[in-house]
Amino acid sequence: MEMENDSVQKSLVWLHAVLQSKIGHGLEATVLQGLQITHAEKGLMRFDFVVPNAVSDVDGNWHVGALATMLDLIGPVTTFSFANRVISTVDFNVSYYSTAKIQENVEVESKVIANRGNLIHVVVEVRRKGNGEVIAVGKLWMASDKRTVAEVSNARQF
Repeated sequence: MEMENDSVQKSLVWLHAVLQSKIGHGLEATVLQGLQITHAEKGLMRFDFVVPNAVSDVDGNWHVGALATMLDLIGPVTTFSFANRVISTVDFNVSYYSTAKIQENVEVESKVIANRGNLIHVVVEVRRKGNGEVIAVGKLWMASDKRTVAEVSNARQF
């Protein structure tokens, strides 16, 4: 149980660092601006999100590229909470079912669906808050490195 909590905590620390622009390129913090964690456990995370003005398309909707970027950030966080390992996206598919307006409230759920050794499948769903209408679903296959984050960080120092 301790290791499970440790991987969840590490994934949340990483996410908070992204949200605060301490890691990444700034784009990630812009795309995730205002993201609120509502639930976090091994392999399952939920978030509330108000779509920020910075991710608007020309029509005042949530830009599909910004939405895809969010999915590709949330998926790995959830996968790390499950695997406690360094991971990479090897397959990424997004299905768009609806649009969301700027300043609209949405709920995001990210869940590990399958574990095939070094391959982990995670699904990230974005739903309209209130009526639960599906806006988008991201499906990611993640490759898990056998090394932990600490082992990779130590190797990079040399």
